Amino acid sequence: MRLRSGGPGGSDRDNQRRSVIQALAQNKVPTERALEALVKASLLSFNDANITGNYTVFHAKLSKPFRDQFPPDRLQQAFKEFADKQIDIELIGALKPTYEPEPLVDPSGRLVVKGWFPTDPMRVAFSLDFIPSDGEWKLISINVKTVDSPPAAQPSTPKQ
Repeated sequence: MRLRSGGPGGSDRDNQRRSVIQALAQNKVPTERALEALVKASLLSFNDANITGNYTVFHAKLSKPFRDQFPPDRLQQAFKEFADKQIDIELIGALKPTYEPEPLVDPSGRLVVKGWFPTDPMRVAFSLDFIPSDGEWKLISINVKTVDSPPAAQPSTPKQ
């Protein structure tokens, strides 16, 4: 967590206290709407980086520990397969995610979100971990893959 120096509207101590309270208040799973927005914003920023080949904006949205470990060029190498296969997951913006298991804040304070989007013919599966940083949840870990969608349930035919 980064504490900022004072700005308009209060002393340094007041602003630091507000920053700490905001970060601590996030040690709970966000509301359904906020969680969906967080997941989609993270994955669509990731998608933009893969489509354009420019990982600078995506990198800036990551938590500080993640940014320190993975500069933009290393992110580009890590996700080379997505770019090479020209995988575009933009469609997820119009779909509702399914979370499996239910999102939770683990004992270390990470928001752990796993699930998938019902894209077809391939599902977009994700595993995202966030930590409180600068008063909001920011990515500390990301795993995205496309997997075969399960076959649609076939209507049963009565036996004769």
